[in-house]
Amino acid sequence: MELNDEIIIDAPMIRVYEALNDPDILQQCIPGCEELIKHSDTELEARVVLKIGPVKARFSGNVVLDTSGAPSAFSLTGQGNGGAAGHAKGGADVTLEEVDGKTVLTYTAKAEIGGKLAQLGGRLIQSTAKKLAAKFFKKFADVVAPVEA
Repeated sequence: MELNDEIIIDAPMIRVYEALNDPDILQQCIPGCEELIKHSDTELEARVVLKIGPVKARFSGNVVLDTSGAPSAFSLTGQGNGGAAGHAKGGADVTLEEVDGKTVLTYTAKAEIGGKLAQLGGRLIQSTAKKLAAKFFKKFADVVAPVEA
């Protein structure tokens, strides 16, 4: 499965980059995130509860960041285990570009799933992933954008 999109965030690029590396902000924005622990500048551990169709599962997993292109580009890879519900692994490439004081964030994400989740069908998985990504970026843009007085 592959997802890609472009989002405009009303904040400077450096602010968006810093927020994408702030576990407190990420935890607020990731749908179903119960805990996000930063082990180092490039390693995170997450616990997330998700409902995909009839399957509800608690996933625990690890994410590794590659910030060698920072702050205008970075990538991440991760894998999670949802017990009997299944497992997932994947990654994303993110680019940031500042345009007129705003940031254009572009991402391409790929994921592979297995177990019960894989039996739900590609359309359900794809539409759920799109909804979760949209939810994340809406909340992220709200948190990162400056509050107008």
